[in-house]
Amino acid sequence: MTIMSGALRAAPPEGGQHRQPIVTAAIELTASEGWSAVTMARLAEAAGVSRQTVYNEIGSKAALAEVMISHELARFLAVVRTAFDRHPDDLVEAIYEAIRAVLDLADDNTLLRAIASATHGTDTELLPLLTTRASSLLTEAKTMLVERVRTYGPPLDDEQITVVIDLVVRTVLSHVMQPSDTPARTADALAWVVGRVLGTSAARPMRRG
Repeated sequence: MTIMSGALRAAPPEGGQHRQPIVTAAIELTASEGWSAVTMARLAEAAGVSRQTVYNEIGSKAALAEVMISHELARFLAVVRTAFDRHPDDLVEAIYEAIRAVLDLADDNTLLRAIASATHGTDTELLPLLTTRASSLLTEAKTMLVERVRTYGPPLDDEQITVVIDLVVRTVLSHVMQPSDTPARTADALAWVVGRVLGTSAARPMRRG
């Protein structure tokens, strides 16, 4: 049985005071023991609440998976927004900080590691939902990034900016799943390439660190 089957009760749109502890407990339990080990009873015990509270705050196990993954993906989008907010006049620096923040967050992301590990075992119940949400994440991330990059006035039209952003997002996601260097050096290299493509700060040297 996959997470998309079973009770169809959705998570309430507005969580109460217990929702965050429940979600945190679910993420930690999934990372340590796998999604199949997550039951409402164990979740209630880990979060220090009753089973009824878990059902009231979350709904079904399928809804719990949706809330967990949406929570983690929102964290990634938040660090990207923060990076651009911190560097409103320096596009390359904003891109560098955004990529580095995403890779740093991914390196310490228990849910993402658990899902990645599941691809090599039998506990794959979370993967269908991750695939569905990943598509939404890509669309949301690219739309946000195109809008932010446009404000820096690069010498490209919207279609060209969209092509560049699509390439960057997909490349960063590949490094999330299979890093080839440290977050800092990967971010440095990608920011340098993007700076050259966008025609801004082309002469900026790579950080080498």
